[in-house]
Amino acid sequence: MSKDIVVIGGGAAGLMAAIAAARCGAVVTLLEPNERLGKKVNITGKGRCNVTNDCDQETLMANIPGNSRFLYSALTRFTPQDTMAFFQALGVPLKVERGNRVFPVSDRSFDISGALERELRRLHVRLLRERAAEITVANGVVTGVDTDRQHRPADAVILATGGVSYPGTGSTGDGYTMAAALGHTIVPPRGSLVPLESDDADCAAMQGLSLRNVEATVYNGKHKPVFREFGEMLFTHFGVSGPLMLSASAHLRRWDKETYTLSIDLKPALDEQKLDARILRDVGENPNRDMANILSGLVHRSMVPVLLRRLALPEGEKANSLTKEQRRRLVQELKHFTVPLTGPRPVAEAIVTAGGVKVGEVVPNTMASKLVEGLYFAGEVLDVDAYTGGFNLQIAWETGYLAGLSAAEK
Repeated sequence: MSKDIVVIGGGAAGLMAAIAAARCGAVVTLLEPNERLGKKVNITGKGRCNVTNDCDQETLMANIPGNSRFLYSALTRFTPQDTMAFFQALGVPLKVERGNRVFPVSDRSFDISGALERELRRLHVRLLRERAAEITVANGVVTGVDTDRQHRPADAVILATGGVSYPGTGSTGDGYTMAAALGHTIVPPRGSLVPLESDDADCAAMQGLSLRNVEATVYNGKHKPVFREFGEMLFTHFGVSGPLMLSASAHLRRWDKETYTLSIDLKPALDEQKLDARILRDVGENPNRDMANILSGLVHRSMVPVLLRRLALPEGEKANSLTKEQRRRLVQELKHFTVPLTGPRPVAEAIVTAGGVKVGEVVPNTMASKLVEGLYFAGEVLDVDAYTGGFNLQIAWETGYLAGLSAAEK
């Protein structure tokens, strides 16, 4: 006899769970109040959808700072290569780019969500535009879901409501409330892959400035590097953002106990000696030019007033008056432009939510609740998170697959 399964949430994890369960012969109902399925899938990778990362198991685990050991079973049951084969079988050609990041050949995220929707229809998954309010239980066993319209009986329920980041996509934290009502512990949600704040006025003075091909290093209070990467970042009115800073934020997990400082190498292609020689040459060739003009040949013009201020150089200072000590300090600023970091932006601005249902209360090889029979979890509602590069979507696919399979087969 086929099992009746209700999946709550039509994001990446919920869609995969619904498909996996239906392929096992279950009668599946998907609850999603959003007008579109996979809303967050459609905005990932700047609208291109970084589907997964074509890496080995060791690399995948290394890129999941949030409870990677819990995910070991899911990782082995549904690998990144399984994800790629899954979408290619659904008619979506894929390509692998720098850092093993996987995208649809079309560069259109809607090809991914569209393929999932077609598979749902093929499998006769019933889609209801209803909002789940409560998971009903009798004698410790799931009996169904109360929605904003009616009661939906079920033999099993898969909770895949996401976190609280990007609330516009439907991630409102409802899943935490429903899980907590059933006795599950919720690890307080916080932003991961989130812009960072600074009280340095120089950031606001340079807001809108995008730095490309720079190396960013974040040091803790003991001046130990906790993050170092090459790429692109952005100054904002509140601090710093852009791909580098989002990646950095996932490594900064001890704001209550640590202080963090960002150091930017504006000229990573030159060591200090070569950079000093370059400045010396520029000054020698243009001795009567203002230092502001010399600096504009080294950095974007919006950085020039900031550098002049940091070096305590008057605005009209001539190049030929630059002392050896001032030149040394200029080299230091260009190689180690520091910004104190005061904390992450609100979780609603994060790409991914860290925190969620405590993984110690979930069976890792089935995604089943240890507290309530017939309840399963998938995706970002769990206290798991990863770095950028397709790793977070891989978590959604693999936990969704395992939850759907387990719910249908048990």
